[in-house]
Amino acid sequence: MRQEYDVIIVGTGVAGLFATLHLPQDKQILLITKSEAEESDSFLAQGGICVLKNEDDYAAFFEDTLRAGHYQNNREAVDLMIRSSQEIICDLIDCDVEFEREWGDFVYTKEGAHTAARILYHEDLTGKEITSKLLSKVRELENVTLLEHTTMLDIIEKNNVCYGIVAELENSSVIPIYSHYTLWASGGVGGLYKHSTNYRHLTGDALAISMKHKIELENVDYVQIHPTTLYSEDAGRRFLISESVRGEGAVLLNRHGERFADELLPRDVLTGEIRKQMELDDSRYVYLSLRKIHPDDIVKRFPNIYKRCLEEGYDIRREPIPVVPAQHYFMGGVKVDLDGRTSMKHLYAAGETACNGVHGANRLASNSLLESLVWAKRAAKDMEACMQKDEKKDAKHTSSIAEMVSVRMSDYPSSYQEFSENYHELTRQRIEADKLRRQMQMSKNQEDL
Repeated sequence: MRQEYDVIIVGTGVAGLFATLHLPQDKQILLITKSEAEESDSFLAQGGICVLKNEDDYAAFFEDTLRAGHYQNNREAVDLMIRSSQEIICDLIDCDVEFEREWGDFVYTKEGAHTAARILYHEDLTGKEITSKLLSKVRELENVTLLEHTTMLDIIEKNNVCYGIVAELENSSVIPIYSHYTLWASGGVGGLYKHSTNYRHLTGDALAISMKHKIELENVDYVQIHPTTLYSEDAGRRFLISESVRGEGAVLLNRHGERFADELLPRDVLTGEIRKQMELDDSRYVYLSLRKIHPDDIVKRFPNIYKRCLEEGYDIRREPIPVVPAQHYFMGGVKVDLDGRTSMKHLYAAGETACNGVHGANRLASNSLLESLVWAKRAAKDMEACMQKDEKKDAKHTSSIAEMVSVRMSDYPSSYQEFSENYHELTRQRIEADKLRRQMQMSKNQEDL
């Protein structure tokens, strides 16, 4: 394989794929993933993707996002996301993505903390629909090399400029791979938690590498818990019961079959209500009942959830299911600006890896796919503009990066096992330290009042 590219993209979720599709096709792009290309959290997204239906909905959409995020959001970023949403949906349709329609018109659904139905969806497999179509388009591109089972161990850096990555290939060899620009789209931190809806290989590696190279991070203590995942005593990833199930009328019940909460509360608030009820019931779960939804509508609207619950022994058309909160999403991450630039030159980040401030302290349901796509496209377009400037200068393209930057392999981890032993605990400690620091600051602020 070649060892120098115009752009390296780490991650094959919607952010990595969408960025790839918006880069010039005369540039050589390397796209890598730690696992199979399909095994990203983007594939797991059930609910849908938000869109600004019309100008009349702008104020409510903006306020819903801020209120869910406890008004800790970057308002400029929120505005950018909302204003970009219709363009993004058009881009997806151009990539053959299909959303639910009735007589040719979009059908919208509503989820927790939304004051209006503004979410487009494809059954209960919206993430799979979007990501699979984008991946299919990427696989058609002759300028893209896609490597599975390839893991980033570090970046190649000189004077705060990123010149590529050090990667462990599928055959276990560790090599430097040079690039003019690099995009991190490597997902969240769920693999660091015992109970999570995320794939286990998503362990916040970009955070650890950022700490090593003093790349700015932001809000790394903002970790979202999803209120409803299917309870299981088995180890491994938790199966998410989409918020859209509650949006369509499902209710939460205690051990006595009594409803105990407003199911459309923001996720963090509802998680607190469920945990209080679990303590009152002395139980490891509560129940979710779909009795208010017609059985035929359940099978049509939520075929994947219906099938999975049936495999676990629950017929959601006829009986409630046990649910429990689990780690779900990471609102913090590598700090980026409105174009996805990090504090290191030529290094970008998008998707769950990045923190642009859109989500604040708590993500509004179905904003994740939209936010990832908006910043992936913006990062790609910014890289394209920078490459055009580089070509005018001509300097960066007259010699190979390897000739410009010396790499001593002894400075890097020799394997991902060595990396994980050194850095996963460091990331956990940073998350907990920032959480404690924020709690102490909040306590101080209250005392000052």
